[in-house]
Amino acid sequence: MGIITPLRGRPRALEFFAGIGLARVGLERAGFDVAWSNDYEPDKHAMYAAHFRDGQEHTYVVGDIGNVKAQDLPQDAALAWASSPCTDLSLAGSRAGLAGKESNAFWLWTRLLRDMGDSRPPVVVLENVTGLATSHGGDDLRAAIRELNDLGYSVDLLSLDARRFLPQSRPRMFVVGAQNPPSEASGTSALRPDWVQSFYGDPSLRMHKAELPQAPEFVLHGFSTLVEDVPLSDERWWDTDRTEAFVRSLSPTQLERIRALKLSPEIQYRTAYRRTRNGIPVWEVRADDIAGCLRTARGGSSKQAVVRIGSGRIRVRWMTPLEYARLMGAGDFNLAGARNNQALFAFGDAVAVPAVAWLADNYLMPLINGELGSQVARRLLQSVQ
Repeated sequence: MGIITPLRGRPRALEFFAGIGLARVGLERAGFDVAWSNDYEPDKHAMYAAHFRDGQEHTYVVGDIGNVKAQDLPQDAALAWASSPCTDLSLAGSRAGLAGKESNAFWLWTRLLRDMGDSRPPVVVLENVTGLATSHGGDDLRAAIRELNDLGYSVDLLSLDARRFLPQSRPRMFVVGAQNPPSEASGTSALRPDWVQSFYGDPSLRMHKAELPQAPEFVLHGFSTLVEDVPLSDERWWDTDRTEAFVRSLSPTQLERIRALKLSPEIQYRTAYRRTRNGIPVWEVRADDIAGCLRTARGGSSKQAVVRIGSGRIRVRWMTPLEYARLMGAGDFNLAGARNNQALFAFGDAVAVPAVAWLADNYLMPLINGELGSQVARRLLQSVQ
């Protein structure tokens, strides 16, 4: 991944709903300076502070965004990033939409932007689950776009899956707002799937399509390379009774898959989720060397398990915090002092680092520098030379 060095120094960014700071990690890889952050969960701030160890050059405000005042924000930021709570939009959540008690934090964020007046950043990004596009028949996303339009931003919609960079299936939507939108793209992009096209066709919305390079192809394997080396004697591996109960819960198709893998002389790893089918808890094991979407314990979803199988043996345990970090592209994240469930929740509620870095490197930074169209053209030219 190429790193862009802005001609005018490192543009400053505001990080709303920051969590443990994975958006910051990605933005900084592309050359941004994240100067201010906010989240309401003390546990996430504790992990953030332990990792970044900032001095006076960075401010992290712990508390409800509704208590933040516009005059307390840096007035020279080029970007406002918001990984708004998705509990009420996720397929695993209540689907209450932007009116939900958590996802309505979006309106508190835009209130702050409005209160900033002429000092509001020229570029904003709202990151959320792809369910935002279908919540209440698309009305929630239309309302969000209209709000950003009212604040002076033209909007672009991108769907970017972490699986383009990591062995984890994690699709996310990125709503990019620009006060000075770039020239319209000449072609199509896989990052704007069919289910977002109706928003571009709505004459009541101010939209744009920026020219983008081709996104990386989907990763087809690699989870096994990220598995933590946990000795078989470690008590985190389930005992015989629990493992046998795991196997008994599998469907005939799943059981046949496990039996075939068990007979292999090579040790392989798979991930598994516990589901409820007809009121009965069952386990489902992925067929590929890819992790399912990491999730939090909220919204009815469950933790993910690791299955070690081969040479006539099967072992199962819960996924570790280090594996969560690696699957989010943050393998060097400082986990010292973090409780197990604290870390699992924080990573499961975050955004994948390389997805942020790719977006920032290929869209946000060139947009801010006024180089978006010309940079894409240069890269296309280089690719054919």
